[in-house]
Amino acid sequence: MEIGVPKEIKDHENRVALTPEAAGQLIEEGHRVWVQAGAGHGSGFTDDAYQEAGARLCDATEAWSRRLVVKVKEPLPQEYPYLQGQILFTFLHLAGVDPGLTRRLLETATTAIGYETVEDRCGRLPLLAPMSAIAGNMATLMGAYHLAATQGGRGVQPGKVLGTPHGRVLVIGDGTVGRHAARVAIALGASVAMAGRKPARAEALRREMPGELEWFCSTPQSLARRVRESDLVVSAVLVRGARAPHVVTEDMVRSMPRGSVIVDVSIDQGGSVETARPTTHSHPTFVRHGVIHYCVTNMPGAYPRTATLALVRATLPYLRALAGAGLAALRRDAGFARGLQTHKGHVTCEAVARALGLMDRYRPAEEILAADTP
Repeated sequence: MEIGVPKEIKDHENRVALTPEAAGQLIEEGHRVWVQAGAGHGSGFTDDAYQEAGARLCDATEAWSRRLVVKVKEPLPQEYPYLQGQILFTFLHLAGVDPGLTRRLLETATTAIGYETVEDRCGRLPLLAPMSAIAGNMATLMGAYHLAATQGGRGVQPGKVLGTPHGRVLVIGDGTVGRHAARVAIALGASVAMAGRKPARAEALRREMPGELEWFCSTPQSLARRVRESDLVVSAVLVRGARAPHVVTEDMVRSMPRGSVIVDVSIDQGGSVETARPTTHSHPTFVRHGVIHYCVTNMPGAYPRTATLALVRATLPYLRALAGAGLAALRRDAGFARGLQTHKGHVTCEAVARALGLMDRYRPAEEILAADTP
């Protein structure tokens, strides 16, 4: 199969969808790979390295014109003209981004497979997990940085000073993002509370963390009290494929101390904080009701070398299957098929269809894939 790797154009997005080593593996298996010149520079991979692996350097148009296009982030409006019915394999987050992208995918009958909804045999999200881990680590670090008075924060350093803890950190969500954010906050020495929905997980989480963690059951009432008391709130709520619910209301934000910080890691899916809106690495924060909001939609792009290596390690087995068998790879693997979000002019992920009011264009992935069977 012909595979194209465009250069990412999102603000400060320096990840790349294939490393030279991964490109070489695909080429050894009989595929042809086109890489846009400069696509790997931000992650430390030279054009020469791709050429030595057997890939062909090209421009954006050539990369996008391949049968299978592999990216990191969703296409931006200036890339919509490149969508012409190919197979697109990337992070999509359709429920949380510009609805114009979904419309374009449908108009062009593009087959779009989103990393964020691919499942493994245990129902986990193997392609989302590495980026969630990096974003979770970052959430606490970015929050701590913006709490500094020099950044407009309230001047509280989360951590221990000669054995005395300072700073109250609230983590909402006990998935991959939440666990990594809490682990970093505990390692710094802050006082850390975590909100979750399944009490049975509480003891396991306490054993997993390197220090003390206060887990509590998330309800509007319990969150309202904890948010009001926190210096840093990391919100990491995920509903697979769907738009994130607003678990932190505007009234809760108003109740926080001036100069406190919110990091909304759910912003890719629309945000789980009512006052949140997407920001960029160039302009990462804004202030609402005296509270600093950090809502960067591509957080792992700040650490592109680590993020690219972790992402490609996870995606390559799926990419090899897709390149080798085409859409038959999805029919053979129900978890992989859950990544299919648009195909033949239909939305194939129910959560996306509901979020965007497109249930009239919805067909289940398994149904539409079965119809493709020769």
